Amino acid sequence: MDTNTVAQTAQMISPQALAWLGAGLAVGLGTLGSGVGIGIIFGKSIESAARQPEAAPLINRMMYTGFALVEAQALYALLITFLLLAKK
Repeated sequence: MDTNTVAQTAQMISPQALAWLGAGLAVGLGTLGSGVGIGIIFGKSIESAARQPEAAPLINRMMYTGFALVEAQALYALLITFLLLAKK
């Protein structure tokens, strides 16, 4: 591909379109990672509570702490999305 062709193509894409693309990728990948993390946290906590029922209160406390940290990732992705869309 010629460098002039690349430069012309880059000029055709508006910064607003790139902001929308970046916002979609940020929220999509952020929530994808968060969903996987939440699934792993709850799956492993159920597995560990089934193996040691007497440790269930400690497991629940640690599970909800991990859930809050993983959910913060999705909220940061949403924040980045709003910042990208607010740019003009």
